[in-house]
Amino acid sequence: MFLEQCRFIYLFVGSAPMQLMIKFANKAYSTPLIYIEMEATKLKYTIIKNRDQYDKYCKNLEELLASAIDESVQDEIDLITLLIETYDEAHNTFAELDPIALLRSFMAEHHLKPQQLVEILGVGKGYVSDILNYKKGLSKEVIRKLAAHFKVRQEAFNRPYKLKIAVAQSELNSGIINQSATQNTARH
Repeated sequence: MFLEQCRFIYLFVGSAPMQLMIKFANKAYSTPLIYIEMEATKLKYTIIKNRDQYDKYCKNLEELLASAIDESVQDEIDLITLLIETYDEAHNTFAELDPIALLRSFMAEHHLKPQQLVEILGVGKGYVSDILNYKKGLSKEVIRKLAAHFKVRQEAFNRPYKLKIAVAQSELNSGIINQSATQNTARH
């Protein structure tokens, strides 16, 4: 009977009050039916629907990451990250590019030079050069660092691609040197 006398119930979700109206209706067998009408609250973040919204959320994420991170900020970071990743998966053009072409496109988009990539990855200039020229593959650590820096999933860089295997002149010479050294030791 108490519920039949109630017209409004106030609930507090976070800090925003939400008003619920409860209406009762009697049907056959005197069974009360409850209808709940809720006031709509505006969400701070929604599913990303276009590139402008995507760019705005990426900017918000960067600002949050630069701020002091406490538990509430971490929840917001997690939510924005999830929304951005969901949009990326739905609008993924990464699958068309091999990891090195993708890396080169990110470098162009962010105006990065190979020397800056050396600093970001914490590796030598030669290794970065070999990566960009398809001579060496990406290590797990490099993949992690690239994904974190460009804010994409590791899978974007962790895909197979063909390396250009060039036979170095020193390798050719080493075969000749080793062969002649073996012949010399055989004589003695």
